[in-house]
Amino acid sequence: MADANDKQHFFACKEEDLSDNEMLKIDLPDQPPVVVYKVGGNFFATDNTCTHGEASLAEGEVDDDFIIECPFHGGTFDIRTGEAIDFPCVLPLKSYPVTVEGGGVYVNLEEGKTPA
Repeated sequence: MADANDKQHFFACKEEDLSDNEMLKIDLPDQPPVVVYKVGGNFFATDNTCTHGEASLAEGEVDDDFIIECPFHGGTFDIRTGEAIDFPCVLPLKSYPVTVEGGGVYVNLEEGKTPA
């Protein structure tokens, strides 16, 4: 069992906590929050705060095309890579590797990356 403070194997939620096209904001003690998404039966994670404004992406909408729409100005990001897709969002989000083990969803907070 992983340590609750393990940033390489951070427990985010149980698989059954999310249905397809749902997301969950994860507040972290020593870094900005992340959001975990479930789309097409797969899990993804990005920073939660939109790069265009101080909006929580967990309050937006995600659908089958792996795109999260910011609730503030309607800009969009690809949840698989963090790439900014639609204006006014131009700066990408950091995305994080996600693994599913034994019914748990784990985020590697140390391996987050921002597309070039």
